[in-house]
Amino acid sequence: MPHGGENLEVMANAHNYNRHLRDLVRRYSFGAHSVVDFGAGIGTFSTCLELPPENIHCVETEPLSRHEILNKGFNVYADVTELPAGSMPYIFSLNVLEHIENDAAALQDLHRTLEPGGCLFIYVPAFQILYTSMDAHVGHYRRYRITSLVDCVTQAGFVVEESAYTDALGFFATLVFKFFDKPEPAPLNPRLVEIYDRFVFPISRLLSIPLAKILGKNVFVVARKPLDS
Repeated sequence: MPHGGENLEVMANAHNYNRHLRDLVRRYSFGAHSVVDFGAGIGTFSTCLELPPENIHCVETEPLSRHEILNKGFNVYADVTELPAGSMPYIFSLNVLEHIENDAAALQDLHRTLEPGGCLFIYVPAFQILYTSMDAHVGHYRRYRITSLVDCVTQAGFVVEESAYTDALGFFATLVFKFFDKPEPAPLNPRLVEIYDRFVFPISRLLSIPLAKILGKNVFVVARKPLDS
């Protein structure tokens, strides 16, 4: 199991949180006939658009995760550059870019893969002040603000259409976690994750609407590849 793989299994049971992510992925798909899940993990979100398996393209570097995705019948690639240039109408990536040391190069690869006019949805952890030993444990190089993420995406050649923070209460929950942080983090507690997901996250989701440009545990951008690219 890769670093943080145990967390993927715990978070797979965070039903409200996962429903929120699926809603976002679907909202910005704009009827795409095929999709790339960049950094697909174990394929938790690969079926968001309810497309035929042959239209779902999963990019995942970890071999065990690729094997699990392959068993689900999806197309699987170790690197996004294995896909033809300008071939995909929609790419989404959930909590992946922060794991990549050269995020600018990764975004350029995504730009190459999208067809002109295609849409990119990126969702990542927010605010470096929230960086904890858990971030280090799972291989995060950084957390983002809206400005830093928008700049990075824009420099890769995209035009950003929307950006926002989300999970407002998660910002404060992570601050509390950081106060008690230790060099070696304990694994995510499934019971605490369930309680937060069931009782706190629905409220946090509502609060994120007025606080979308101010704070949140995560941040996302929606961007397009220009038609003349």
